[in-house]
Parts: sequence; structure tokens; C-alpha cells
Amino acid sequence: MFLMCNMSFHSRSQLNSTVTGPHQGVLGVVLFSIVTTLPCCVFLFINLTMLYTLRSKQVFRDTSRYVLLFNLLFADTVQLTLSQSLFLLSSGSLTLLYPVCAALTAFSSLMFSVSFVTLVSMCLERYIAVCYPLRHSTIVTTRNTGVVICVIWCVSSSHVIIQLSLMLSKFSFQDLQNMQMMYFCGKESVFLDPASDLYDRAFTYFLFVLGGVTVTISYTGIMVAARSASTDKASASKARRTLLLHLLQMGLTTSSTIYNSLLIVITSNLDRVPAVRLQVVLYVCVIVLPKCLSSLIYGLRDQTIRPILMLNLSCHCRGSVFIPVVQTKNKIRIHVT
Repeated sequence: MFLMCNMSFHSRSQLNSTVTGPHQGVLGVVLFSIVTTLPCCVFLFINLTMLYTLRSKQVFRDTSRYVLLFNLLFADTVQLTLSQSLFLLSSGSLTLLYPVCAALTAFSSLMFSVSFVTLVSMCLERYIAVCYPLRHSTIVTTRNTGVVICVIWCVSSSHVIIQLSLMLSKFSFQDLQNMQMMYFCGKESVFLDPASDLYDRAFTYFLFVLGGVTVTISYTGIMVAARSASTDKASASKARRTLLLHLLQMGLTTSSTIYNSLLIVITSNLDRVPAVRLQVVLYVCVIVLPKCLSSLIYGLRDQTIRPILMLNLSCHCRGSVFIPVVQTKNKIRIHVT
């Protein structure tokens, strides 16, 4: 059993020894940890503030698209925390027991699936809002949104359970529970069985196709509806831009699944120093940044959220440049984005 795992990890040893570990030196480990941790902490603060904002007002708790946004932000925030923790462990050459790494990887996979399918649901919600405005309030209700979120979590959990079942069908848990990880903790190191890896790839491709088809159909439907005289042109234009931003989010989220594979290719073709620098750039752009896009997109574009979010970000400090000069009314109005 140990020999099989050793052979499976051997192809990734170059990545671990080149990009992370003691070969960087203490100064290198500290420097790259600071470079990645600072933006991560900033984005976590923004996401947590956004989550608090979405729960601070009744109008946000009763509006379906804000409920979906909360679910998306929650998954992204948890995934960002897990990613940064695993990155710091890898930079410090700290290995985990195999069951611990498998649990963290499975939980991260769960959050990835929840985040992606929630994005798909938000695209459909925008499509219904623009193309069927009279039926939107009856179709997209708070109750129906809660049901959709439960289905998202159930489907995502089923995906993770199948992954773990495929892995345990080939390897005994008694053999794995005391095994120490030899290299970095990630999906490539956890799912040793080819069936598990194939299933994970197939599910990822399915999600990407599902997202692409959903955005295409929604975007086309909104463009057709925009030509109708009864459709609000401004609302349709904002909805199109929102769908394009969601498509960008889906692309960046999917690209994060091949992050480790990209590093293996990079380290096999570049020297150690350029490879380490490129790793940090890729990590911030591909792993960290996409997890904060939802807060930036809705926090800056949504006229309902923006003033409250800015107020919360400034910690309610009077005279802050983030607080609008004109006082908002107590009654909050929903702006379509």
C-alpha cells in the first residue's frame, strides 16, 4: 500500500521540492507567505463584511437574489480560508495525515461545487427577472430559493460522497488513517485511484458545460427580450453585464481546479526562482481573487448594497470617505442589476 502511494506521489515530487519547502529558505517562506496572506486577509474582511451586510437588513433576507448571493459568498469565503491554510502549510513543508488532508480536500471540493451551481442559479434568476417580469415574484420566491439552495447542497454533498466512496473502494481506511502525506495536500495527492480522478474531472467538465449553456441561453433570451417594447432596456442591459461577469467568475473558478497541474508543467520547464514567483502570481490571480469577485461585483454595482456595505467597511466611522454625504432613507429600495 505504501509503495503504491509512493509511486503515485513520485510524479509530483518536483513540484513540492521546487516550489515549496525548505529549499526556499526561511526568508523566502516568510516573504511569499506575507505576499499571499495580506490580499487574502483583505478579501476575507470584505467577504465577511458583505456577509454581515446581507444579514443586517430584512430586505436582503427576504429577496431571493440576495439569499443566493449570501450562499455564494459563504462558499467562497470558506474555500478561500481553506486554500490559504493549505498554501501556508505547503510553504512551511508541514505535512498532514492522509485522513485530515482528504477531509479538507473533500470539504474544499464541496464548497467549489456549491459556489459554481449557485452562480448558475443566479444566472437563471436574472433571466426570469428580465424575460418574465410579471411571473418573477411568483416563481422566484423566498421559499423556492430555500429549496434550490437545499438541492445545491445535497447535489454537491452527493458528489463528495461518491468521490470518497470511490477512493475507499480501492484503499482500506485502516491503511490510510495513520499514513503521513509525503508532499503537498491537494486533490492530486488525495485521489490516488484513477477512477476517483476521472470522476472528479468528469464532474468538473459537466459543471463547466452546464454553466456555459445556462449563461448562453440566459444571455440570448435577455437580448431577445430587450428588443421588445415592454421590456425595460436599462434593466436588460444591466442583466446582460451581470451575466457576462458571472461567466467570468465561472471561468476563473474552473481554472482554479487545474492550478496544481499548471504548477507541475511550469516547474518542469522553468528554473526554481521564476517558478516560485509565477506560483505566487498564479495563486493570487487564480485562487484568491475569484473568491472576492462576488463582493466586488455586487458591492460596487448594486445600488442597494453599496451604501450599507461602505458604511460597514468603514466601521460606521463618521466623516469617513466611504460614507455617502447624502443620508439614505430608512426605507431601502431594491435596484435591479
